[in-house]
Amino acid sequence: MRILLTNDDGIYAPGLLALAQALRPLGEVFVVAPERPRSASGHSITLHKPLRIEEMRLPDGQRAWATSGTPADCVTLGLDVVMEGRADLLFSGINAGSNLGWDLTYSGTVAAAIEGAILGLPSVAVSVVENGSDRDFEPAARFSRRLAEAIRDNGMERWTLLNVNVPALPQERIRGVTVTHQGRRQYVDRIDRRVDPWGRAYYWLRGSLKEETPDEGSDVHAILEDRISVTPVHLDMTAYSLIAPMREWKLEG
Repeated sequence: MRILLTNDDGIYAPGLLALAQALRPLGEVFVVAPERPRSASGHSITLHKPLRIEEMRLPDGQRAWATSGTPADCVTLGLDVVMEGRADLLFSGINAGSNLGWDLTYSGTVAAAIEGAILGLPSVAVSVVENGSDRDFEPAARFSRRLAEAIRDNGMERWTLLNVNVPALPQERIRGVTVTHQGRRQYVDRIDRRVDPWGRAYYWLRGSLKEETPDEGSDVHAILEDRISVTPVHLDMTAYSLIAPMREWKLEG
């Protein structure tokens, strides 16, 4: 297999290195990642300035490429420039922090997998739930290899991706794997207003999670049960339940 790897934490992120080392036995691994952290960049692409790509080495000596672009840019550059249009699988991660529920809309990690799905590649986004510099990425890396083997053996429906969240726990404390649906995640207290020394207001975006009971079978619920969550995601975001009612609206004339 020819596997493209990227992330939104940057080319030097330890999660990216752990993922590359885990997937390397399965085939050729091409690492193309942002030159700096690009978390919460969503599915942004760079149209207003040129993109640059530079060959470098990961800490273990593996060849890699750092780009000036977003995670979605990295996928396009990785596939079309580095891999010359020939790839079998895309992995994005391992992200330092969760991508659960509606956070998918903000995530650069998930956006890279979405871009891969748009380009016709079986694509996976992988995250470890808790933040912290001493996080152990190995359980997520080992699961990523098993998942890559399963995709190789079973295939994936076109225009889909998988969003994976792994508890930040030792392997022996993870209670299994659940195929889930996307849960809900909302934030409150989103704006932190401050004043600079000249009396001018400025703002930090922040927010704390709104407390609510997650629905059973969701990605949020699986993580609370110390289970790995695997959520199939489709590029088609149509709210089909609204089509028939809206056809009764008086929208013409």
